[in-house]
Amino acid sequence: MDKKALKRLIDVAAGREPADLVLKNANVIDVYQAEMISGDLAIVDGKIAGINGEYQGKETIDLKGKIVAPGFIDPHIHVESSYVTPEEFSRLLVPHGTTTVLADPHEIVNVLGLSGLDYMIEAAKETALDIRYMMPSCVPATNMENAGAVIEAADMISSFEKKQVDGLAEFMNFPGVIHAQDEVLDKLLAAKERGLRIDGHSPMVFNEELNAYAAAGIANDHECSTVEELKDRIARGMYVFLREGSVTQNLRTLLNGVTDNNYQRCVLSADDLQAKTILEKGHLDNSIRICIEEGVSPLRAIQMATINAAQCCQLTDRGAIAPGLRADLVIFSDLAQPEIEATYIKGKLVAEKGTYLPTVKRISTEKVQSSVHIDKFQKEQLKLNLTSDKARAIEVIPQEALTNEAIVSVKRDDQGQFVFDPKQDVTKIAVIERHHNTGNAFVGLLKGYGVKKGAIGLSIAHDSHNLIVTGTNDEDMAAAVQALKEQEGGVVLIESGKIIGNMALPIAGLMSDLTGEEVAQQEAEINRLAHEVLGVSNNVDPIMTLGFMSLAVIPNLKITDIGLVDVTKFEIVPVSVEA
Repeated sequence: MDKKALKRLIDVAAGREPADLVLKNANVIDVYQAEMISGDLAIVDGKIAGINGEYQGKETIDLKGKIVAPGFIDPHIHVESSYVTPEEFSRLLVPHGTTTVLADPHEIVNVLGLSGLDYMIEAAKETALDIRYMMPSCVPATNMENAGAVIEAADMISSFEKKQVDGLAEFMNFPGVIHAQDEVLDKLLAAKERGLRIDGHSPMVFNEELNAYAAAGIANDHECSTVEELKDRIARGMYVFLREGSVTQNLRTLLNGVTDNNYQRCVLSADDLQAKTILEKGHLDNSIRICIEEGVSPLRAIQMATINAAQCCQLTDRGAIAPGLRADLVIFSDLAQPEIEATYIKGKLVAEKGTYLPTVKRISTEKVQSSVHIDKFQKEQLKLNLTSDKARAIEVIPQEALTNEAIVSVKRDDQGQFVFDPKQDVTKIAVIERHHNTGNAFVGLLKGYGVKKGAIGLSIAHDSHNLIVTGTNDEDMAAAVQALKEQEGGVVLIESGKIIGNMALPIAGLMSDLTGEEVAQQEAEINRLAHEVLGVSNNVDPIMTLGFMSLAVIPNLKITDIGLVDVTKFEIVPVSVEA
């Protein structure tokens, strides 16, 4: 801000000059004290000049007692999980009152390296939503999988120094932090030396190991699924992100641990949110409504989506309604059931009555397409030879990225190959490396997903995003892999060798170039076919749940293109269980 702009701000605040916009007769939420202030709100040059004064403006809007809150801030989200581009993501979120997100683009960076980050940054320049990126910390997430790129500490420095990112994104390699591995320390220090925040990811880490993780400077965690985890992290000075995503939904559980004494360390977040969920339920506005349903006061719920988020993300220019801060505002009528009626970003009306007002301008995606390279794949790689009638299977936990390790009895043919039993909810699951055409593939077992015939394949396999497929027979599974290659990634459903449903995701195999509504319609049809035709369990999200089965940084058992991973030990384990 130059001297002229500062003088104008002060003059408007003092009432000596007219504001650009005055919102009269507003009930302004004071998130510092959890109180309401009735009066006028003056805005100039995208900033709040004053509250509760007698202001004149070039434009005046009489709110007639409506409520004005700070714009909502999500401290941790993945744009790619919506399956739409950043420009479309903005169109979907802003009408729900979200004005700022801290996005971790590790999905696309795992596929395309830092060129993926460059694309996301350029696309965000076309959005009304302030999309601020974090530098992916773990590409690949573990040394037990192959990703499209490897990002070391030295690769991060340029983005840090150019201020293209706000910090280091979720440090999923928590064993590397806890054991002070040399390359991990380099990444931590690259951020710490520049005063940048480091986001956390430490599911089911306790005691001395959690002390070590926090001592490294990890600022927060979004992977808490129990009240015990929430309290342990707050006790160690960390913020806890109360997650309500499309599949991972921990908010209601964690609210049981939020008290008068610790709520300032609690922040609402989504993490992974599909376009379909945004259109049907919303974003942080939905989380606020859930908080209220669970007995949290509306003002406290809004604090957890605004000032708490701003403070934990080191955003000193927003998160509240006060003189000198950004005029990021949301307007609604009912404090007990907030439904967003208008959203302002930097003093500009950008959404009204559920409609995003700016024109959506998309940048070219040519450089981030063509990302499925599997020329060496053969159907024979889907065979699963077992040396025992007992085997380890990844067991789905509905609404969680967490899984169990199940020991199951299986059928084998006379050559020792796994044979699908329709009476048992156990199918093959395979991950096929898709970035470097290595021909790498590994096959394991999946329990609790429910598919009874055919196959489902994705190019969304967290976090390295290789191809992942499950099914009842090798022919359909192979057909799914081939279909994913031909459509350059996305989702395919196969029955008797034929495609019965699909959603193309040509942008890095992660995002569509269609609108959110079109993507949501495709996803709804995929879900219908998966449940009604292929028999996937009704309490399972067919796409996101399958995509989480390769997330080798979330306990207990996961699968990558290299092997079956025991995440509690961070080591490869055999599928067969010997007596």
